[in-house]
Amino acid sequence: MRLRLATWNVNSVRLRAEQVARFVREQAPDVIALQEIKCREGEFPVNAFVEMGLPHLKIAGQKGWHGVAIASALPIEDVAPLDVCREGHARCVSGRVAGVEIQNFYVPAGGDLPDRALNPKFDHKLDFYEQLTAEMARRDPAAPLALVGDLNVAPGEHDVWNHRYMSKVVSHTPIELEAMAALTASLGFIDLPRQAIPEPEKLFSWWSYRAADFRMSSRGLRLDHILISPGLREAAFRLGSAAARVHDDVREWERPSDHAPVSADFVL
Repeated sequence: MRLRLATWNVNSVRLRAEQVARFVREQAPDVIALQEIKCREGEFPVNAFVEMGLPHLKIAGQKGWHGVAIASALPIEDVAPLDVCREGHARCVSGRVAGVEIQNFYVPAGGDLPDRALNPKFDHKLDFYEQLTAEMARRDPAAPLALVGDLNVAPGEHDVWNHRYMSKVVSHTPIELEAMAALTASLGFIDLPRQAIPEPEKLFSWWSYRAADFRMSSRGLRLDHILISPGLREAAFRLGSAAARVHDDVREWERPSDHAPVSADFVL
């Protein structure tokens, strides 16, 4: 069977439920991991997702901020959630679909100052990465696992519009790149979108609202990720190459999120 998994920071699920429905109609994901839903569990637009054909839900909500969810056309089995957020924010939700464990994260952005001592938000971000990396290092790499979400780090020089400039800006500083590299190495994670679209091609999933025309300014970052364990590699490459992409056309829609969805296909 084909399993299409998408991840998307929707920047308010209630505000963009119709856009999610359009994306589901056009791209037919079997599972979609959402970040920054910005609502509590009881406020989530459940009926809209039932109508989309994604009736199976796992939701970790929070009033006004953060929040993550997994919506699926297939049943979701329970998986123990990971307690890696020291602040107790709703930043992780997990489940198992068709035998694949999905861990969906909204990593803290980290504020503006890339200094752990002077900026508690930046320290929280790096602590989040350290805890998550330690957890992944204890896992079995042969088990099928997809770690997805808005990880708030653009890990490569071609994942940002200007590497030299962005190396001083939170999301692409050397210490953040080291944290992301440590996470990737912890379980031998495979970066599927980069397998599908190799460097040096630029690849972005986020563009600031400040740009009147995001394509013309082209000042993007790749903050949204699909990382898979070695145990899921065969399913991801069964047709010979990785089928993963950033749906940047969604960023052109009316009143869009500043993030575009990212998807990958697996043949299980």
